[in-house]
Amino acid sequence: MIVLIAAAMTAAAPAAVPPAVTAPAVTGPAVTAPAPAACPDLVTTKAFICRALEAQKAGDSAAAATAFEQAAQAGPEKDPATARMWAASGNLWIAAGQPGKAAIALDKALALPGLEAEQHGEALLDRARAAEAQNDLKTARAKLTEAAASISADPFYWYFSAALFVREGDAPGARMAIGRALTLAPSDPTILFEAGHVMHFAGDDVKAREYWTRAASSDADSPAGKAARDALNLLPVPITVKQ
Repeated sequence: MIVLIAAAMTAAAPAAVPPAVTAPAVTGPAVTAPAPAACPDLVTTKAFICRALEAQKAGDSAAAATAFEQAAQAGPEKDPATARMWAASGNLWIAAGQPGKAAIALDKALALPGLEAEQHGEALLDRARAAEAQNDLKTARAKLTEAAASISADPFYWYFSAALFVREGDAPGARMAIGRALTLAPSDPTILFEAGHVMHFAGDDVKAREYWTRAASSDADSPAGKAARDALNLLPVPITVKQ
């Protein structure tokens, strides 16, 4: 989901240089092809996209977000790729923990032509995530409702909706939303963990234990699996009745 918009940018990036390969020796030592070239030191859209993708691969979300912004600023507003670059920047600002910058970038993306169908919905979902991180729950819910038209089949849409319902204090809404997420992705450890959170919020610790146990068993080494084990340790020990 989140990678969808950023991945679309690769089409506009410069053609990649093939990795170094060693040719079979014929009459002498092996010949090694040149190593991939670095991103060009130019102020162009393609150069900025190249830097953004390199920063993303290196795990530097803030640098990648900045480079996508620069790429968008270097391109014409009427080019559909420009909106996608703003959306990619917004997504990466969320990953960098800067929802204010994410909101600005995503608002620019949504105001321009270029985002269609699922891409438009994913940008709206990211805008909702940025609003939630800024404690603007009203905007978060409004953007999420708007996104439903194109991405209601995405389990993460319902996962986030459930988490937002919890913040809004709406237990029935949270149970409904997490139920939809589980229908679409019944084995996803992140969704199973959130299901446990929802059930605990709703006062059903039996169900919370069940979902957290499944999350911990599904992928024990994942962040969701580890969080599920921690959550289980905080629940009261279940009472057993001896016959």
